[in-house]
This record gives sequence, C-alpha cells and structure tokens, in this order.
Amino acid sequence: MQTNQAKRAVIILSGGLDSTTCMGIAQAEGYDLFPITFDYGQRHKVELENARQVAAHYGVADRHKVISLGFLKEFGGSALTDESIDVPDMTKEQDKSESEVPVTYVPGRNLLFLSIATSYAEVTGAEAVYIGVNALDYSGYPDCRPEFIHKVEEVMALATRVGVEGVPMRIETPLSEWTKAQIIREGMRLNVPYHLTTSCYNGQKEACGVCDSCRLRLKGFAEAGEKDPIPYI
Repeated sequence: MQTNQAKRAVIILSGGLDSTTCMGIAQAEGYDLFPITFDYGQRHKVELENARQVAAHYGVADRHKVISLGFLKEFGGSALTDESIDVPDMTKEQDKSESEVPVTYVPGRNLLFLSIATSYAEVTGAEAVYIGVNALDYSGYPDCRPEFIHKVEEVMALATRVGVEGVPMRIETPLSEWTKAQIIREGMRLNVPYHLTTSCYNGQKEACGVCDSCRLRLKGFAEAGEKDPIPYI
C-alpha cells in the first residue's frame, strides 16, 4: 500500500441510485474516489453515460475506469443481456415466488465486478471497495447477500499482495441493511446527484416506471417523502 496519502476507495459505479449513493457516502467518509464502471452488454447502456456524469460531478472523471465485459452478453441468460428475454412488468401480476431468482439476475456479475475492482484497488493503493448491494430491497439476487460479500472478502485477503502482507482490503456495503427510503434520505442529506442517475432496466431515456428496479426506486422516493428528479414515461 502507498503511504503519505489520503485514504482511497474504489467505487463500483453503475450510474444507478445505489452506487451513486455509495459515492456520496465514501466522499463523506473522507475517501479519495476511484470509480469503476462495467459495460457488460446490458440493455440499459444509458447507465454508462450516467456513470460518466456522476464521476464528473464528483471531480474524478480522470480516474473513472470503464471496463468492457461484453462476453456476459454473449453468454446471455438474463433479461438484462439477452433481448429475447423480456424485462418483467411489475405492474402486472407476477407468478414468481419470493425465493425464486428473477430473470434480471446476471450470472456471475458481482463476482466479476468485485474481482476486477480488487485489482484496481490494489494498483491504486485503495483500502476499500464500495458496492451498493442491498439485502432488503435486493430483488432476490444471490450475489447481493451478505454471505456472498463475506466470502469474497475472505478470498481477497488470500489472493492479493496487501492481503498476504497483513493489510487486506475491505468490501464496504453501507446500504446493505437499509430500505430504499433510508438510502434516499441519506443521499439527499449528502446532496447526491440523483438527477444524473438511472435505475430503469429497459434503458430508455425516460424510465419505464414498471420494471422491478423502477418500482423499487419510485417506492423509495415516495416513502422518503421526496420527488424523484428523473423523467418517467
């Protein structure tokens, strides 16, 4: 790890509400920000431009890395990477049980994200990797659970030079136990630029308002007593 420097953190930045809130929290906690964004062939590519705008807002556009993981689109298996699988309309009655993993789950996504972010963190001398996973409003994704994060953190300690030298990096999940309303309230307190974010899985300039991600976002703003600043169809 480098010495005589401000503490540093890598932020996995999608351009969405949760990851942008992580940017605000990490900044408030005194970290120099090193955002990293992944282009994995997602149908909502508009979020990549949102991530660039968020990085610019925080004055770290020069450090912002956008990494191509296009093979995830080639693999498919998710409504977010395979155009033949429809993004569910959550305003219609859904048959999916609460224990069933939704079709918007992207196999291996967060495992890959955290592995690559760990590499960026070690090179830049960062002591933490922030990721906006949530164990409450997490849509049933297995790679958002605390058990998953803890196991990856254990692997990071074994697989990195800083880890074997006794100063392992941490995975910070500040939103893990918060409702969407709590996340939004904290973001508003920190002046997080929600107007620059998107949450819509359908990837339109105006959010659809009916996919699972839009519904969670709208519900969160309503419960927080705030107005969502982005446009909806």
